Amino acid sequence: MASRKENAKSANRVLRISQLDALELNKALEQLVWSQFTQCFHGFKPGLLARFEPEVKACLWLFLWRFTIYSKNATVGQSVLNIKYKNDFFPNLRYQPPSKNQKIWYAVFTIGGRWLEERCYDLFRNHHLASFGKVKQCVNFVVGLLKLGGLINFLIFLQRGKFATLTERLLGIHSVFCKPQNIREVGFEYMNRELLWHGFAEFLIFLLPLINVQKLKAKLSSWCIPLTGAPNSDNTLATSGKECSLCGEWPTMPHTIGCEHIFCYFCAKSSFLFDMYFTCPKCGTEVHSLQPLKSGIEMSEVNAL
Repeated sequence: MASRKENAKSANRVLRISQLDALELNKALEQLVWSQFTQCFHGFKPGLLARFEPEVKACLWLFLWRFTIYSKNATVGQSVLNIKYKNDFFPNLRYQPPSKNQKIWYAVFTIGGRWLEERCYDLFRNHHLASFGKVKQCVNFVVGLLKLGGLINFLIFLQRGKFATLTERLLGIHSVFCKPQNIREVGFEYMNRELLWHGFAEFLIFLLPLINVQKLKAKLSSWCIPLTGAPNSDNTLATSGKECSLCGEWPTMPHTIGCEHIFCYFCAKSSFLFDMYFTCPKCGTEVHSLQPLKSGIEMSEVNAL
């Protein structure tokens, strides 16, 4: 019986990363709502909302609070991740939503606290009287204590996985799944196969740019179609001079690279600049020097053959 309760508790336990993701989603939603709201006043006088910005933000956050936490017991980020708040003062397995007082105090701590911080900052910035000096020091001290408490709470949260924020700990509410989660059985054979293929694909993506495909193709061609001889004669140059060995077209400014084949000047030059170990794709001869076709061999003679 006890083991069954422990299994049910572990199955319904919300992961730390899910709780942190819900907080990040809430921040992203607030930024999106505020940017959309400010765009409505794009055509008005600049700085129209600057004077009442803390109050306007508080009203917007209260509107979101009313239709999220107050009515659905979950923020927008929690709803996306199938999470909601539970009253921690009822430790039994049966779900107990936060009370009305807890929801109101949640709004006071989150929305009211941010509004008070922004408004006090503007107040102390605009008034430099001596009477505000002590008040400012007290406010800064209280803010520092809250920041320290938030840090300590976050460290405890990382260890125990409960109460992601200081507000949740003070109010006694924590995140639970909306529906009971079943313990999933992972197929490790499928995961190993996917990891293997993923690693193999990454290896190929890293290896393929390092392979000289053109040189490899020439080497395979030389193996599959071995040449019986390579006499460097004018007649051989003439018979092979009807087309470029790279582009297959009539050679423009025909040149040789030290073998019996003819290349366009621009084809051979660009290939040599791209790869200093460029070889002939027909016979695999490495480039020794790029020489123009001998003047004794006229293209008209080649065409007549």
